[in-house]
Amino acid sequence: MTKILRFLGVIGLVALAIGLVNHYGVAQLRAQVAQLGVWAPVGIFLLRFTSVIIPALPGSAYSVLSGGVLGFSQGLLVICLADLLSCSLSFSLSRRYGRNLVQRLVGARFMDRIDTLSQRHLEQNFFLLTGFLMTGFFDFVCYGVGLTRAPWLRFAPALIISIIISNPPIVALGAGLLEGGKLLVGFALLGVFGLAIATGIAQRKAIS
Repeated sequence: MTKILRFLGVIGLVALAIGLVNHYGVAQLRAQVAQLGVWAPVGIFLLRFTSVIIPALPGSAYSVLSGGVLGFSQGLLVICLADLLSCSLSFSLSRRYGRNLVQRLVGARFMDRIDTLSQRHLEQNFFLLTGFLMTGFFDFVCYGVGLTRAPWLRFAPALIISIIISNPPIVALGAGLLEGGKLLVGFALLGVFGLAIATGIAQRKAIS
């Protein structure tokens, strides 16, 4: 159900973005966003940040939205910063307060997923940890790894690498759709395809 909601969230935002472009045009839409000043990136930052702390929310949709309304460069910066801070906080909360607090944040029905991830020995394999952080359930991974003995100095580099690799294609998808950039959309689709492969590999590792 969570995957379906996330997928529908992305599709909904993409459809909304295309509709706004068709109605206002890119220039006018960007002008409207510019009038909001700093509140536009702050608002998207808070939406993305909250979607990671509470993993039930569809966070990928905000990456598309960020690229669409802020452009690729600024949109990517906002999403990367939100992911870095929120994932670090998730790891720290899980490490410091344990399962009780995590369960309050994510709900009882999502704790099985987090417990499963915490038992996959990700802390012993840096490349596997990085791969899991590049998947669509990276928010659960942060909580799960926090419940292990993995040191912060092992988690942080894996998080940074995963953010650098996984965020640009999704943000580029939003930016390319609004700007009509075929090259940017092509890059984004290739990146999304690669991330889908990484997700599939990670899921097989989780099952095995």
